[in-house]
Amino acid sequence: MEIWFSEMHTPNVKISIRIDQQLFSGESELQRLDVYESPEFGRFITSDGSIIFSQKDEFIYNEMVVHVPMAVHPNVKTVLVIGGGDGGVARELEHYDSVTRIDVVEPDELFVNVCKQYFPDMACGLDDPRVNVYYQDGLRFLRSVQNEYDLIINDATDPFGFTEGLFTREFYGNCYKALKDDGIMVYQHGSPFYDEDELASRAMHRKTVKVFPVSRVYQAHIPTCPSGYWIFGFASKKYHPLNDLNAARWEKRKIKTWYYTPHLHKGAFMLPAYVEEMLIEEEQESNPLGKK
Repeated sequence: MEIWFSEMHTPNVKISIRIDQQLFSGESELQRLDVYESPEFGRFITSDGSIIFSQKDEFIYNEMVVHVPMAVHPNVKTVLVIGGGDGGVARELEHYDSVTRIDVVEPDELFVNVCKQYFPDMACGLDDPRVNVYYQDGLRFLRSVQNEYDLIINDATDPFGFTEGLFTREFYGNCYKALKDDGIMVYQHGSPFYDEDELASRAMHRKTVKVFPVSRVYQAHIPTCPSGYWIFGFASKKYHPLNDLNAARWEKRKIKTWYYTPHLHKGAFMLPAYVEEMLIEEEQESNPLGKK
């Protein structure tokens, strides 16, 4: 008998993955977590029925949220990861000797423990001595932080449920205060393809451009994400993701990647017309007088 996991992307679209077995199911105060084994994607984990990541495509997401800002900022030493309890972002950051501290703020301890047991190739990122894990709400953590980090990566799952507070204007404002004068913030921007997801993407860009002087969006293809198309936000106090990209400096590090390259970095900011139009509309809404 075949067993399939199905996730509704919209009321009219469903993705199904054949699974060999279910490895774990449990609930915390925040979410229900399930881990499955599949022939196509390997192990994958879900939160309340939605895929968080799979073994086969997690490298795409983790490389794009880490190496894009790290190839731009000239000297990242302190990093804050909001979410990130799976260890994948920390694992990629460990390639950089300049980084002296990685603070991971993850609200769900069960999620960390499950990832350590079933996804050790990612969770090993939390074992680095530079990593400090704080089990608390990211928004609450940020309220008391000022001028502390060179880079903030918002690795929260989506703008709904218990992570909703991490996609508010207050959150982006607190990130701005927590960054140093030349700090960068990178965050999940969702998928703009389906109408209901487009609204969330619009709202995030509208809030960010009101806070940060530099706000750009880039893209990646991630098969287990809704529509397989995912975008990210790059918000900065100073650096432009293309004008300040230093490809030669990044390549000297000789980091082995499976998705990210400096060439792809440039192309990732070249967006489809419908996404560009969506972003421009929100920028005009946020700044109707055209002020710079």
